[in-house]
Amino acid sequence: MIFETHAHYDDEAFDSDREELLSSMQENGIGHIVNVSASLDSLDRTRELMEQYPFVYGAMGLHPDEVGDMNEAVMQKLRDYCRLEKTVAVGEIGLDYYWEKENHETQRYWFERQLELAREEKLPVIIHSRDAAADTLQVMKACRADEIGGVVHCFSYSREMAGEYLKMGLYLGIGGVLTFKNARKLREVVEYAPLDQLLLETDSPYLAPVPYRGKRNSSLYIPLIVQQIAEIKHLSCEEVIEQTEQNAMQLFLT
Repeated sequence: MIFETHAHYDDEAFDSDREELLSSMQENGIGHIVNVSASLDSLDRTRELMEQYPFVYGAMGLHPDEVGDMNEAVMQKLRDYCRLEKTVAVGEIGLDYYWEKENHETQRYWFERQLELAREEKLPVIIHSRDAAADTLQVMKACRADEIGGVVHCFSYSREMAGEYLKMGLYLGIGGVLTFKNARKLREVVEYAPLDQLLLETDSPYLAPVPYRGKRNSSLYIPLIVQQIAEIKHLSCEEVIEQTEQNAMQLFLT
């Protein structure tokens, strides 16, 4: 079955039909979902979803745009939540220089602290990096992220940058952007990267694939991403689903 490695079902975009939508996942071939926290409030909402749905797991962390809320008390809460039975990762964490909501030094400090938390709790990381390619890679190398393990979510950089992460043994998260007309660079990355280092994700409710671009995204659209990967790599959709599920199980559930 499909393993959805990055969604935000705690988001208010799902307030009107969350239960109905999540209850339909298994019958539509979605076997596992990692709900990824991003803000302080989303930590508790993610925990609730983990407790309510047997197939929903959680990632605990604060997005770089939200690290203004970080302090030692929040770090302790993160540590406590990392020890929940169904927490499978620390994330999403990283650097975001696009919105410039938090200064770079603050982002970097809490990125490094959350990477160290993942190391201490023996959990992989889910990395967010936007317009911060060089700095993200520098932090990942300095913090020896190859020893921690994880995925670069919504990978958007060059083939050369992909190679750096692949050499570190990290996975690349591939989502709906792959279906966009202007996704030539990402298609090159998917062609280059070994299938056993790719993961399927949506970032729901964001980044819906074509033909739903601009609308609310959901895990039910992952087959459109699978189809693109299969075409690029000259494989069957079944092969893509099977291998990416194995990859996700290896990273998050073993």
